[in-house]
Amino acid sequence: MCGIIGYVGKESAAPILLDGLRRLEYRGYDSSGIAVMNGNRTIQLRKRKGRLQNLRDLVAESPAEGDCGVSHTRWATHGEPTDENAHPHRDQSGKLALVHNGVIENYQTLRDQLEAEGHTFESQTDSEVLAHLIGKFYDASEDEAPGERLVTAIREALGQISGTYGIAVMHADAPGFLVGARLGSPLVVGLGKGENFLASDVAAIVSHTSDAIYLSDRDLVFMTDSDFKIETVGGDEADFQVSRVDFTPEQAEKGEYPHYMLKEIFEQPQTIQNVFRGRLLDDEASAKLGGLNLTPQELRDVDRIVLVGCGTASHAAMAGEYIIENLARIPTEVEIASEFRYRNIPLDKNTLIFVISQSGETIDTLAAMREGQRKGHRVLGIVNAVGSTIARESDGGSYLYSGPEIGVAATKSFTAQVTMLALLGLLLGRMRHLGMAEGQRFLQEIRALPAKVEEILQQTEKIREIAMKYIEAPGMLFLGRQFNFPTALEGALKMKEISYIFASGHASAELKHGVIALVTEKLPSVFIALKDSIYDKNVSSLEEVKARKGPVIAITTRGNEEMERIADDVIYIPEVHECLSPILAVIPLQLLSYHFAVARGCDVDKPRNLAKSVTVE
Repeated sequence: MCGIIGYVGKESAAPILLDGLRRLEYRGYDSSGIAVMNGNRTIQLRKRKGRLQNLRDLVAESPAEGDCGVSHTRWATHGEPTDENAHPHRDQSGKLALVHNGVIENYQTLRDQLEAEGHTFESQTDSEVLAHLIGKFYDASEDEAPGERLVTAIREALGQISGTYGIAVMHADAPGFLVGARLGSPLVVGLGKGENFLASDVAAIVSHTSDAIYLSDRDLVFMTDSDFKIETVGGDEADFQVSRVDFTPEQAEKGEYPHYMLKEIFEQPQTIQNVFRGRLLDDEASAKLGGLNLTPQELRDVDRIVLVGCGTASHAAMAGEYIIENLARIPTEVEIASEFRYRNIPLDKNTLIFVISQSGETIDTLAAMREGQRKGHRVLGIVNAVGSTIARESDGGSYLYSGPEIGVAATKSFTAQVTMLALLGLLLGRMRHLGMAEGQRFLQEIRALPAKVEEILQQTEKIREIAMKYIEAPGMLFLGRQFNFPTALEGALKMKEISYIFASGHASAELKHGVIALVTEKLPSVFIALKDSIYDKNVSSLEEVKARKGPVIAITTRGNEEMERIADDVIYIPEVHECLSPILAVIPLQLLSYHFAVARGCDVDKPRNLAKSVTVE
């Protein structure tokens, strides 16, 4: 949440900062701002509430000139979205500018102390308190050169705070000098030729450099246009490595699509293939996941698996629970990361934990990983973002290689995560009871997924017409069973987060245990009723809704013409192995929610009150 980009070089900073903010706006769009330092050692501040275009208009009217600057796009935590609460923030002297992601938990105590010392604040944010605190320590010392004084002041201030931070700071006394630090909020150093960058996400800088350093917690970096140094906040030498960014600027653009979300829905044939490419072993009828860093014997010794995630990742984990238990017969359970980190869950020594996160920076999932490791368990990661904190700190894991996911509503990450969990289930299953023939059939089914997804995507216009039919609906129910109960939950999440209507997902059989009270002639129910082992049970639940005059949209298997006589609207998907059915069944639900939200005039890429990559608790 929130986006940072800082620049020091020989080019005009403002256009680079504004372009970086455009690429980061999915991380927060309540307000935005830039601070640019010019040759007269003056910091020019421009900030506006609302979308980034408001800031662009302001900068066009009142240009900010200089070759060093910091900028920020905000998702509000402390203080509502206003011009005053937008970042960057100054210190008491007005000579220091700071942008901050994270939460300063003891900000009120610090603010009271600073106000007692004569400091005056312009905002209600916790971040401005940190700016004043750094400025206070800077002004109290004159024994060092300005750049060294700034670094020392930041070290002292960070020692006084409780909470999380990713910061970029500059001071008018130290032109061409930027400082960054992180704890619990991602920060990346971008290395260019005659220029360097700071950003909360490589997407902001990928058009300028493909060389990046992903800072670790309690790292501090200071840089000029030609040099940089990374230490710990405590002043010790820090370990780091330069990585190559694994996607191109074009992959982070919408291209011919009107929205990132639609682009990412249509990318799924490729992203699913990216997950299994090079990981299928035909001779062994199994999968190869070398990044797990576990020997075959260690994998055979696993007698319990815990899958941990938040939001869409938790729904993928639920699908994974069904898949792994079906294929490998290993007891598997799903924990929401924010609950796992605060529970005292009994875990024996043969329990293997997987944390699942698209960004690899989700704060609750990251904390859950560290809690599992603290208790001596091996914790593996399933992440998309190469170089992310979870990728670096976990004991092993697997990358999804899905490319950047910019749309706030996750789509391709869900199908990629479920595909990865299917590979895991196959690998573990073949080590136990799953026969060679079953394994070979499963490999064939996995390879067929991209083409089957393409078939479903070709129905986008039909699905749009169905969405338009129910555009006045006050809400929707999403229902499925077994492998597609998690799919129903994910479909409901997509609908509510981008269209702002009531939507809830349930196991189909739970209808009669209270949910059916919601059924009316105006409330459509979306049933995932594939021709599988529990098809008849799903149809019985569907009939209960029809008996009460509730409209029904059915997702069913191609060729099942019976459904035309039962449901009001039918969307067909190709026949597929039950374990893999969530990957296909979710595609119509993604398209349904997308078209529904667009027709209602909602901004599907920047939904109300939401932002990508939750890095605050």
